[in-house]
Amino acid sequence: MRTTQKSSGGRDNKKRSSFSGTREQTQCRFCRSKEKYVDYKDIDTLQRLLTHRGKIYSRKRSGNCASCQRKVQKAIKRARYMSLLVYTV
Repeated sequence: MRTTQKSSGGRDNKKRSSFSGTREQTQCRFCRSKEKYVDYKDIDTLQRLLTHRGKIYSRKRSGNCASCQRKVQKAIKRARYMSLLVYTV
């Protein structure tokens, strides 16, 4: 009988590191600037946290911490109520 060994196709079995050279941010944008209040009148900041359809980005996508995400959510809802932001597009 003849035994054959399967080759790995010329690939090394080493794991590749997922480090791409950029460092992940450890704090959200509001914690870095030490803001205690997310202003509902600051439309430019709030629009960066919305999709083009008017949906609020998730914490993972926006990079906010849990407490700041709740503050952002409340500020966006206030701005929508005051007609500063649209509900949907």
